[in-house]
Amino acid sequence: MQSQADEQFKFIMVYQDYLTKFVLLRALQSKRAEEIALQLSDIFLTFGAPCILHSDNGREFVNSVIDELLTYWPELKIVHGKPRHSQSQGSVERANRDIENMLASWMKDNNTTKWSNGVRFVQFMKNRALHSGIKQSPYKAMFGIAKSWIDIIIAI
Repeated sequence: MQSQADEQFKFIMVYQDYLTKFVLLRALQSKRAEEIALQLSDIFLTFGAPCILHSDNGREFVNSVIDELLTYWPELKIVHGKPRHSQSQGSVERANRDIENMLASWMKDNNTTKWSNGVRFVQFMKNRALHSGIKQSPYKAMFGIAKSWIDIIIAI
């Protein structure tokens, strides 16, 4: 997902779990294969690698990224959507629109143009909002419990 340049950041990587709709967002400096592989490795080392990774056919998702990922996760199957066919990207395309709108609102509310500072806040809000397709929040679908804002504040 491309955005206006924000100092060193220019892109947002959207990683979405197909079953739970849980999203992880990462501000990226570029779409270089090494940076994508590093961010995906960070996610995989935190949550585990998926069985299937579906890519949107971006140029950055080239053989060097795939080779790097398969070195550490040889069971990983990588599939691609149809080029320039947003319907095959379905759920992620809808999530991208939501994320863009939420990020614009966050920037307006915080009187800033630095969208990279809001990426994790938007991730937090998106994962805790009710998702009509799964009839619960992605957070609850992923972790089995629904955390409220007050639970998080008390934990701090």
